[in-house]
Amino acid sequence: MQLASIAGPVVGGGLIYLAGGAASSYVIAALFQFMFVGLLTTLPTVAPPKGAKRTVGDMFAGFAFMWRTPIFMAAITLDLFAVLLGGAVALMPIYARDILDVGPGGLGLMRAATGIGAMVSLAVISRLPPWQQPGRVLLLAVTAFGVATIGFGLSTSLAFSLVCLCMLGASDSISMVIRQTLMQSITPDHLRGRVASVNFLFIGFSNELGDFESGTVAAALGPVFAVVSGGIGTLLVVTTVALRWPVILKVPPLHTLRPAELAPTPVPQPVRESAGAQAAGA
Repeated sequence: MQLASIAGPVVGGGLIYLAGGAASSYVIAALFQFMFVGLLTTLPTVAPPKGAKRTVGDMFAGFAFMWRTPIFMAAITLDLFAVLLGGAVALMPIYARDILDVGPGGLGLMRAATGIGAMVSLAVISRLPPWQQPGRVLLLAVTAFGVATIGFGLSTSLAFSLVCLCMLGASDSISMVIRQTLMQSITPDHLRGRVASVNFLFIGFSNELGDFESGTVAAALGPVFAVVSGGIGTLLVVTTVALRWPVILKVPPLHTLRPAELAPTPVPQPVRESAGAQAAGA
């Protein structure tokens, strides 16, 4: 996914630059989209278990579970508002044309920078030992996301903008890993699909609404204000979540979590007999 997010914008920007317009890029994107839809038809159909019954209440069971699980609410609130307020990606074309003056080629590099940051960070964390306090890491990652957003908003240099965008991609990928692992670890098996659906619904909703919010604020108050205020808002969200759901600061290592738990499962210890018991047994 990260390789595609790196190569795609570069190729698209190059095509726009060489062709003098965006028509060829959109045609190629449409062809690949149709190819993707066609490949979906090759997936095997999995029938539901026999005798399975679903009620209207089951439709909202995933949301209900998330609502009554504080760590879930903390994680999804961080993601929802960070993406909603951090509109740097949506306003890249304005920055490339009006602020940085780097044209389509520079825009392609900017779009690829977030993927580069994400890929590098994922490669690094895959070699690190498990985090002992993943909740704190999540808060720090979203804080870095906000700081990078502010830096990009104030930047007038392409090089510094690329650094900030790499930081955006890196921090977002780290928070994504923690959120997805939390979702898979603490959700009961029979709710995992519904919880995942609600999670992706919130993510998709915040992405689209965030782009709309960024464009609206940029049109009214300027792109720099839209991006910088979004970064500041992200930092305020981090503070609010840490105060509202302090349990996020106490989450143990992710690999120790079990469904509907926030504490590691105790490891049984061997029972040692006393000297008297050993003598009685003898």
